[in-house]
Amino acid sequence: MAHKKDEQKEYVSLPYFGINKLLPYLKPYCGTIILMVTLGLAGGFVDIILPLFQRYALNHFIALGTLDTLGRFIAAYIAVLAFQVIANTISAYQACRVEMYVGRDMKRASFNHLQTLAFSYYNQNSVGYIHARVMSDTNRIGSLVSWGLMDGIWNISYILGAVAVMLTVNLRLALWVLAIVPLTALAAAFFQKKLVVLNRRIREINSQITGNFNEGITGAKTTKTLVIEEKMEQDFNETTSDMKHTSIHTTHYRAMFSSMISFSASLALALVLWRGGIITMQGVIEIGTLSVFMSYALGMMEPVQWVVKAISDLITVQVNVERFTRLMETKSDVRDTMEVIEKYGDSFDPKKENWEPLRGDIIFEDISFKYPDGDEYVLEHFNLHVPQGTTVAIVGETGAGKSTLVNLVCRFFEPTSGRILIDGKDARERSQLWLHSNIGYVLQTPHLFSGTVLENLRYGNPDATMEQIEAAVKSVSADSVIARMDKGYDSDVGEGGDLLSTGEKQLLSFARAILADPRIFVLDEATSSIDTVTEKLIQDAIEHLMKGRTSFVIAHRLSTIRQADVILVVHDGKIVEQGTHTELISKRGAYYNLYTRQFREEAVQDAFADKA
Repeated sequence: MAHKKDEQKEYVSLPYFGINKLLPYLKPYCGTIILMVTLGLAGGFVDIILPLFQRYALNHFIALGTLDTLGRFIAAYIAVLAFQVIANTISAYQACRVEMYVGRDMKRASFNHLQTLAFSYYNQNSVGYIHARVMSDTNRIGSLVSWGLMDGIWNISYILGAVAVMLTVNLRLALWVLAIVPLTALAAAFFQKKLVVLNRRIREINSQITGNFNEGITGAKTTKTLVIEEKMEQDFNETTSDMKHTSIHTTHYRAMFSSMISFSASLALALVLWRGGIITMQGVIEIGTLSVFMSYALGMMEPVQWVVKAISDLITVQVNVERFTRLMETKSDVRDTMEVIEKYGDSFDPKKENWEPLRGDIIFEDISFKYPDGDEYVLEHFNLHVPQGTTVAIVGETGAGKSTLVNLVCRFFEPTSGRILIDGKDARERSQLWLHSNIGYVLQTPHLFSGTVLENLRYGNPDATMEQIEAAVKSVSADSVIARMDKGYDSDVGEGGDLLSTGEKQLLSFARAILADPRIFVLDEATSSIDTVTEKLIQDAIEHLMKGRTSFVIAHRLSTIRQADVILVVHDGKIVEQGTHTELISKRGAYYNLYTRQFREEAVQDAFADKA
């Protein structure tokens, strides 16, 4: 919810546009932007002088009744038009380049920056919020610094140029035309303010519709089993009806806005014809000069409308700039020091030649920890030595905080106080990438990337041979899963692995972790999605593979961790007991209660299974 509050503040507090924060993304394309602006000015200049050609034609050819110099006039007119076409074409091409390149660079920068942020950032911000920062905001900014800038150059230069020409040609008639401009600007500001509010509301409703679609598709099975189709339809109809009414309201204002601009242009034209006609008949100005004022009177109103709209757009885009720069300025709660980066490199430029081999001896030294968005300590003055090759099991009720210790070992979070020693050295004195490269992590809810089975397995070890891949797959009984697929290793797993069952994804995740040959294994309730037969096969394989490796096992079935060297019992986010299985059973405390209760539940389930 934090980011929603931030968004509300953004619309209220609007300091400055913040273009200086965009300079690093614009600087590589300064030449392109200068060319775009220069040619845009040239195109705008042509629009300003075209009415002067009209003036010359009326005053020279029609009024005098002569065709002298007509050929040169036509040639000059065509040359100016050709120049404008070329200038506008090149300028539009450069604007397109700026939009695409700046948008691309900002997306790359934000995506790469997101890879450096700690888990706490993702805990506090939704996927939709982050996605909007990377996609929508960068698109709006890219459009602003390209097409917005080019349109701005043209419209402002046209207004200034037209005003300058009119004031030079006839001051009194120019003032009659310019008297309409402030009224047009005020009316445009009124309508634009209304349209900004309505368009914002439309975007909000559209997000609700998208969310309803998403829930309706992903939750289709739940909807049917709960028989709530009518309720879902009613909610969706209400949302779409709201969208319809708001859209119609917006269309009414937009139509009134357009009509007002047309009326302003017609009024300006009427004034020119009235006052200009009088002074033309008096011989003060020529008919060609009157036509110049008519052209400017009609042509100026849309640029004035654009300027008013641009001010509203700048305010809106400023929000996009602020949100994007806020993302880029977000510092990770877990980051390497400059000394560490200089020696070991970072995630995008690792210096693997300086990486020491990791053995897996881990010491928790007086660790106290609370989550960045929490007030209470989860661990206080915790000490534990995990020798190389030790298996540490972490057990407790659902939601008790079993993952905290693992998150600290993996440096997904930093201790609030104390330190974690890995192979006798503070973990913060080596790079995160060095540590993560030596960890095999298998989650309860596995994630596969879009692509083939083989591509997903190679994430564990890009340089692995097919023999190594097949051996890893066979060691966790995933070979039978691949054998059932139409294209074997080349089969597509779908987005997030959606074409596979949870158990099948889990087996491939195991194979991927094993292929990485990690020194530290982390199994986060990794076998809870697998049937008991497959679980037994995997447990045997894991027991063999864990030899000599340090392992942390967050267990769902307590029967699987009886052989662990150390069992930590977590309750309400705190470690309340620790010891071996035998020691904890003899204490008859929290572990004993958990174990005996689960044992009874499994016995009842087995009894029912036998009767069935």
